[in-house]
Amino acid sequence: MSSARLTIDLTALADNWRALDAKTGVETAAVVKADAYGLGVEPAAKALAGAGARTFFVAVAEEGAAVRRAVGPGPMIGVFSGHMQGDTELLRDHDLVPMLNSGEQLLRHFEALPDHRFGIQLDSGMNRLGIEPVDWIALRDIALGKKPVLIMSHLACADEPDHRMNQRQLRNFKEITDGIQVPRSLAATGGLLLGPEYHFDLCRPGVGLYGGLPFAEARPVITVDLPVIQVRDVAAGETVGYGNTWTARRASRIATVSAGYADGLQRAIGGGIDAFANGQPCPMVGRVSMDLITVDVTDVQDIPDSLRILNGHQTVDDLAEAAGTIGYEILTSLGSRYTRDYVA
Repeated sequence: MSSARLTIDLTALADNWRALDAKTGVETAAVVKADAYGLGVEPAAKALAGAGARTFFVAVAEEGAAVRRAVGPGPMIGVFSGHMQGDTELLRDHDLVPMLNSGEQLLRHFEALPDHRFGIQLDSGMNRLGIEPVDWIALRDIALGKKPVLIMSHLACADEPDHRMNQRQLRNFKEITDGIQVPRSLAATGGLLLGPEYHFDLCRPGVGLYGGLPFAEARPVITVDLPVIQVRDVAAGETVGYGNTWTARRASRIATVSAGYADGLQRAIGGGIDAFANGQPCPMVGRVSMDLITVDVTDVQDIPDSLRILNGHQTVDDLAEAAGTIGYEILTSLGSRYTRDYVA
């Protein structure tokens, strides 16, 4: 087999949800947007529902329809983008709950689906999505009269526990929602880990479910194995890959493996990242190209048929740090060429 293999541990995914749920005294939802962070929404949502999740969140209505097909009737599926033009049939037919972000969306929803559930998203300082406080003053009575099922906001700096923005947004959210008899939600993974003051009635972890920071206690959910296509001897002084960026300091053996930036292993990944041969670390050398990565296997006695780049020791966040990005981007960039195996 020439394609790389991506293995998703659904038991680890479920265990991560349970571990995060145990840190709160409120409901814990599951964010499964972007095809469950690139891992496959149908198996992921089913595993999370089996673990006990009864509320899910997605970015857009089309994603919500896929989650509904996976989990069936019953669980609430919230849509962060709200009620967009053209969403009405999807929201109605799949019983999705839009998190309304503006007066325009409120009007659209109340006219198109007057008896359909909805939530409200408020801007507590991130300036990305949500009704701004000054507009909320004018819209509050109208919105509350229609009985929203949730009022939410989102933290900008929750992955930095000491950042002053966290307390500022917490204060803002309380000021615009205190006294409202509607369930509230402020915390995703990072906010959940900030402690009970941020939990309100519902937490909605995302990246922590999939093994990413800031949930350092997470079990690894994915492994990636890269087939070895060819092994060649390289003399001291010879170079490897585009741009001659790596020069052998000794006589070396170089394995070329089948994966590259077309598979989400970004071109910027460089020094400090290994591929593992039966647990033995082997440094990646040269540039990552579209379909190929080169690895120094000089010190490996028996070279296996594949090298593992993601395992319990080297994580998506390690790859992200090497590429100057975040684990979310690595996860959601994993391409369609992988052979995917789901284990429970």
